[in-house]
Amino acid sequence: MKKIRDISKQDRPREKLQAKGSGALSDFELLQALIGSGNKQVDVSKIAKDTLKLFQEYGANITYEQLKNVNGLGPARITEILSAFELSRRYLIDDERPIIDSPEKAAAQLSDIRDKKQEYFVCMTLDGANRLIAKRTITIGTLNASLVHPREVFADAITDRAASIIVAHNHPSGDTNPSQADIDLTKRLKEAGKLLGINVLDHIAVSKNDFMKI
Repeated sequence: MKKIRDISKQDRPREKLQAKGSGALSDFELLQALIGSGNKQVDVSKIAKDTLKLFQEYGANITYEQLKNVNGLGPARITEILSAFELSRRYLIDDERPIIDSPEKAAAQLSDIRDKKQEYFVCMTLDGANRLIAKRTITIGTLNASLVHPREVFADAITDRAASIIVAHNHPSGDTNPSQADIDLTKRLKEAGKLLGINVLDHIAVSKNDFMKI
């Protein structure tokens, strides 16, 4: 494996990208260009090679902690790599997942529980761009008879590495006005979310023909 200084200048990743465009670079060269330079102990080529191995192993699930294991990658470079990766996911990759950035869009995802005869409590997990990761039923019953615990709500959100969540439930009575139990639960979930670093964007109550933000 050649060190970057042993490669002719016109064939170095950054110069090659300027002359031929990013499509002419291999995955390895793209990482060399992104990382930029090594240090006294480790050449950028070695850093890029070790980083590429992690990308090949973990793909989209790669984490800050895993990149910390690459000798020569400091916090600044790791932040740049993960930020570039996340921006590409948000804006360059064709992603058909709905963006839910308003109570109206959240309510549009709840047609399956509007007519239920029991209360269904669901949680929608969202990424940093408010794209839907998953929607899950947490409990079935009434809030009074089957209390929703924060750990049940946030367990899957943590697994999904969600940036935020929206919770919702149906009111079989047809009246979407929140009960005191609804209000108390919303407050408790928001407090738990602050501790976990997962923002609770909304709590939505729906009926057959209406919805209300709690």
